[in-house]
Amino acid sequence: MDKKNALRAGAVTAGTTLMMLLMTSPALALTRDDGDDPAPGLSIAETLGLFVATPIILFLVIAGLVMVGDKSHKTQNQS
Repeated sequence: MDKKNALRAGAVTAGTTLMMLLMTSPALALTRDDGDDPAPGLSIAETLGLFVATPIILFLVIAGLVMVGDKSHKTQNQS
């Protein structure tokens, strides 16, 4: 019984994914809409800085602030 349900769930998932892929054609992205004003493209360095370096730096800053706040709280409780 479990095997039949798993097969049915897989078929529904595959069918839904296939329908979504067929309905969202990449060719539709080539037509311009009214008011469309695309910006110039980013270079590789700008892309890496924006989507890789910036999140890592933000993560490190937030983690550092949490660690500093946590250490100051522990020293007050130990006294």
